[in-house]
Amino acid sequence: MTSETLLDPTTLGDLLRVASADDYHRWEDQIRRTGGCSDPIHLTGWVLHKDKTTGETLYHYSTANEPGGRLRIACGNRRASRCPACAWTYAGDTYHLIRAGLAGDDRRDIPATVRDHPRVFATLTAPSFGPVHNRPDRGVCRCGTRHGTEDPALGTAIDPETYDYAGAVLFNNHAGQLWQRFTTRLRREIATRAGLSRRELSDHLRVSYGKVAEFQKRGAVHFHAVIRIDGPEGPGTPPPSWATVGLLADAIRAAAAHSYTSVSVPAAGDQPPRTFRWGTQLDVRPVKAFGDGSDITEQAVASYVAKYATKAAENTGTTDTAIYCRSCRGTGRSRLYDRAGSALSQCATCRGTGLGEDLARLDVPEHARRLMAACVQLQPLYPDRHLARWAHMLGFRGHFSSKSRRYSTTLGALRQARADYRAAQEREALGLDDTEPDTVLVLADWQYAGHGHTPGESALAATIARDLQLNRETAREALHDQLALEGAAA
Repeated sequence: MTSETLLDPTTLGDLLRVASADDYHRWEDQIRRTGGCSDPIHLTGWVLHKDKTTGETLYHYSTANEPGGRLRIACGNRRASRCPACAWTYAGDTYHLIRAGLAGDDRRDIPATVRDHPRVFATLTAPSFGPVHNRPDRGVCRCGTRHGTEDPALGTAIDPETYDYAGAVLFNNHAGQLWQRFTTRLRREIATRAGLSRRELSDHLRVSYGKVAEFQKRGAVHFHAVIRIDGPEGPGTPPPSWATVGLLADAIRAAAAHSYTSVSVPAAGDQPPRTFRWGTQLDVRPVKAFGDGSDITEQAVASYVAKYATKAAENTGTTDTAIYCRSCRGTGRSRLYDRAGSALSQCATCRGTGLGEDLARLDVPEHARRLMAACVQLQPLYPDRHLARWAHMLGFRGHFSSKSRRYSTTLGALRQARADYRAAQEREALGLDDTEPDTVLVLADWQYAGHGHTPGESALAATIARDLQLNRETAREALHDQLALEGAAA
């Protein structure tokens, strides 16, 4: 809890009210169960467990006796800028998903032998849209200045008047298609090196991946991906002996540079035709089970991917919420009257801009504002791309983290495992662990009753979240030490 929070009379008064309430400990228990969620969902209702045979009531719960008559559950938002507590849970799930595809997980039917398969960590970047302020190896930016690590100018255009803002947001908008073309071409490149046809390749191996998107300071999105070669049936089967890390890395470089791996955007209005390809900065490195000082490890890769799975475009200073007009869903056109040439086709709420907020009044850096403005200006030229709707994401509309089907487990499976574990804990606490689940009838009625905290609750929840985070970091450090010992022993 910061001193600024304590000095705020409104927050302090509300904090004392909450902390002195008779049901404070139950409120605190609810918040701890959410992991310190900063924007919990409020529910009202009840649940009833009855024996199907005898009709006996085994357990009855109602929110009537809860603080404020409500039950608080975690919001589940993946973005750290919105809810650090829930984002931590999402990052943990992503970590286990990525590491399972690198080290194996018997609980997910992924054998440990997957460690012997060729796998690399690849980074595919965006092309240049104009010179930006940076920190090159020689230490001096093109502008002649030696920028500090926290200089707000980093990533911004050296000459905003010549920077291709339209190209930058259009690239972000088409990045998902570019990735899809890359994965298709990658399989063809592997087949070519093996002397096989694309159809024959599936009889010998399968290419799997897990990836995450990251925004650079300049506002361009790029992808980090774990790419692995398995046998024809997936991670449980060995790949052919000729499928080596070197072959995989060479195929990735060739696929990223091939002309097929491009996306063409037609001319529209004052915009010229464009062909987007990956940038020249391509990094491909082998993944090792245990590092030797020069290679990256399974632990490092999984942690890196998990870190960026909870982020969005806020790295560039843009807003973390959508700014499009809800009436027209960012199209700028009325959904009631959408006739060609009709004056009534313009959205009356946003006056055709597609925005629900004034860009000039947003507290964002000028570089981010120009990128967002480019999305709005391009919306009528490329109506099917929904650029205004994704202006807060600088045009990017894809998934921040995704994987191929056979890479490893799924986020849904990890969440279900956590839900099953908590359900088993609850059954034991209620004394129902010896009762067959099929003999119990569960009746429930839940209603949404709001979300969030009062100012005092928010300050207390932040303190609880920090305590939980400290405990988690301590446990993580202990796990890291254990893995390091296992690596030394191996």
